[in-house]
Amino acid sequence: MHSVTSALRIAGRVALGGVLLTAGIGHLSKKRQEFQAQVPGWVPLPKDTVVLASGGVEIALGAALLALPRHKALIGRTTALFFALVFPGNISQLVTKTSAFGLDTDRKRALRLLFQPLLIVWAVWSTRSVPKP
Repeated sequence: MHSVTSALRIAGRVALGGVLLTAGIGHLSKKRQEFQAQVPGWVPLPKDTVVLASGGVEIALGAALLALPRHKALIGRTTALFFALVFPGNISQLVTKTSAFGLDTDRKRALRLLFQPLLIVWAVWSTRSVPKP
């Protein structure tokens, strides 16, 4: 059982690393404008700057999840924190009724909010960021 759980955690960490790399590359390329639509108007930086910076962070986190397994707990906590920090952008997208990434109804935007906590749990679980009691 222990080895199956360990294998699942490794697969989860690798998959999350791939998801973050893909999203980060999207921030810097063809999905750049759609990511700009998710930056809340109250952020005191140009939207493009926020998108480029968050894309760079996603690439760094994704690469670290893949390449630095010895530091996975720290990287997992950092990744979970990143997901928490971008959550207000998802809330803003719902409140301002901004369409991006096919989220063109309030229902779709609200359902998307449910996935952010799952990303946080994924980051923590796959990296064993929280020690066993």
